[in-house]
Amino acid sequence: MTPRSILFLLASLLMLVAGSTEVASARQPNIVIILADDLGYADLGFQGCKDIPTPHLDRLAAAGTRCTNGYVSGPYCSPTRAGLLTGRYQQRFGHEFNPGANGAGLPLSETTIADRLKKAGYATGLVGKWHLGGSPKFHPNRRGFDEFFGFLGGAHAYFAERGAPILRNDTVVDEREYLTDAFGREAVAYIDRHKDHPFFLYLAFNAVHTPMQATDARLKRFEKIENTQRRTYAAMTSAMDDAVGQVLEKLKSTGLDDETLVFFFADNGGPTMPTTTINGSINAPLRGSKRTTLEGGIHVPFVVRWPGKVPAGKTYDGSLIQLDILPTALAAAGVKTDPQWKLDGVDLLPFLRGEAKGAPHDTLYWRFGTQMAIRHGDSKLVRYDSTADGLEGRRATDARLYNLAADIGESKDLAAAEPAKLKELQAAWDKWNAELAPPLWGGGNRATAD
Repeated sequence: MTPRSILFLLASLLMLVAGSTEVASARQPNIVIILADDLGYADLGFQGCKDIPTPHLDRLAAAGTRCTNGYVSGPYCSPTRAGLLTGRYQQRFGHEFNPGANGAGLPLSETTIADRLKKAGYATGLVGKWHLGGSPKFHPNRRGFDEFFGFLGGAHAYFAERGAPILRNDTVVDEREYLTDAFGREAVAYIDRHKDHPFFLYLAFNAVHTPMQATDARLKRFEKIENTQRRTYAAMTSAMDDAVGQVLEKLKSTGLDDETLVFFFADNGGPTMPTTTINGSINAPLRGSKRTTLEGGIHVPFVVRWPGKVPAGKTYDGSLIQLDILPTALAAAGVKTDPQWKLDGVDLLPFLRGEAKGAPHDTLYWRFGTQMAIRHGDSKLVRYDSTADGLEGRRATDARLYNLAADIGESKDLAAAEPAKLKELQAAWDKWNAELAPPLWGGGNRATAD
C-alpha cells in the first residue's frame, strides 16, 4: 500500500469516527417528568421554604429554569394528569373531575404523550400514581406505557401493611419499602435498564398527598417542628426530595445529564381548606387551596432542566401551563405535531431560550364545575369556591377581578372599578367555555374525593 493510500485510509477512518460521534450526539433526548402531589407552593427551598430542606430539588432548579408563572389546568389530581398526558384542556373531552369507582377514566379517544413518544421510538415507563381510571381498558400499559410500577387510584398508604395492592404492570407485588422510597428505587432501576436507548419516564409521586405517614428516621430529622402535622408533612416532602436526588444522581452517573430533559411541577396547590384532606402544606403568598380556582389552587412550582439547551439558574416569568409539557417534549424528540391533534399546549423551548418574544400564552382558562378563571396578561377574572372565604357551603362566589402583577395574593377586587375589563374577560371565557364538552362524570361544583 502506497503512503498516499495509507493517508487516504486514515482520513476515511477519521471521517467515519467523526460521523459516528455526530450521530451519537444527535440521539433523541430522554424525557423525565417528575410530578409532586398536593405540594404547597411555599414548601420547597427554591420557593423560599425555611423549615423543610429540599437540597436535591433545589439543585434541579438551580441547574434549570424556574418558571414563576407555572400553572396547571385543574385544581384537582386527576384532571391535571389528564391535561398533562394529552396536551389538551381536559374539559374539552369531559375529564373535569376525579373519576370515582364507577368505571370512568381518561377517554379512549385521547392519545397520550406515552403513545406519541413510543411511536417515535422511545421506551416508556410510569412509576407512581396513575389516577386516570382503574378498569383494564384504562390501564397504563394500554395507554402507551411499556412499563408500570405503582397504583391505579387517587391515594395510597405509604406502608405496605396499610395499603391496597401495588402493581408491576398487571401483577400485584408484595412491596414492603416505604412507598416514596420504592418509587425512587424503581425510577432509578428504569433509567438503568434503558440508559442505552432514548426513554420517557413519568415519575408521579403520591407524596405529599394524605394519608400522613412518614418513616421514623425522617420524622426524627424534623423533631424541632412542633406542629405534628407539619412535622409529618416535612418528613414526607424530604422523602420525595431524597428520591428525586437518587434519580438525578443516576442520570449523572450514567452520563445522561446533558441528554435528558427534566420537568418538575405539582399537580395542584396544597390542600389548606377544611373541604379537602389537609396535609400541613403552605401556599403563601398565594391565596386559596387545592379545589379552588384561586392562585393557591392552580399556580404551582414549575422547573424545566436540560443542560446546554435550557438556561441554568434563571427564572422565567411568562405564563405557561402543564399542557405545554407534551409539545415541548415532542419538539425536543424531533416529533412534528399535527394541527389535527388540537393541542392547547405549546413548545416552551424557544421562550425559555429567549428566541421567542412574548409569553407562551396570552390567555389561560379554567373551569371546575361552577368555578372558573381566566388570566389574560396580568388580569385575572375568577369565580371560586366560597369556602375559601370562610363561608358555608360549596358555591362559587360572584366574579372577582384581580391584577396579579400588583396583587398575587388576590386581595383587592377590581370588579367595581374596572367593569369594562371584567366584561372583556368574561366574554373571552364564555367563548372558550362554549367549545368544551360537558363533564363525563361528576357535576356542579362537586368532585369525587381523592
